[in-house]
Amino acid sequence: MIIAGFGFRQEATASSLRDAYQRLGGDADAIAVLDDKAGALCFKQLAETLGLPVHLVTLADMQAMTTATQSAKVQEKRGTGSVAEACALAAAGAGARLMAKRHISGDRLATCALAQRTEK
Repeated sequence: MIIAGFGFRQEATASSLRDAYQRLGGDADAIAVLDDKAGALCFKQLAETLGLPVHLVTLADMQAMTTATQSAKVQEKRGTGSVAEACALAAAGAGARLMAKRHISGDRLATCALAQRTEK
């Protein structure tokens, strides 16, 4: 199972999120977001458009992930190097691997990363 994890700024639009997702090929089985961002209009619109299952990730679960990208600003604010990468990994579960590091939308308001759940 492939999970697309998202991180985004308050000013992001559904187009911002969709652009970041499409830069990775737009081929996921589910999407994931930090639980405190799940109510954002842009994310709700994206989820409706994509029609994919949504995984909500807690701050603690996200912070437990090791990310490939290390943004000092994101580390200071959220306790991880990349929200998108950490959300994808946390939602994919134990033993997940990052398939694609975060990609940034053209307007620089959203990021998306892909992780793959290992089959048991």
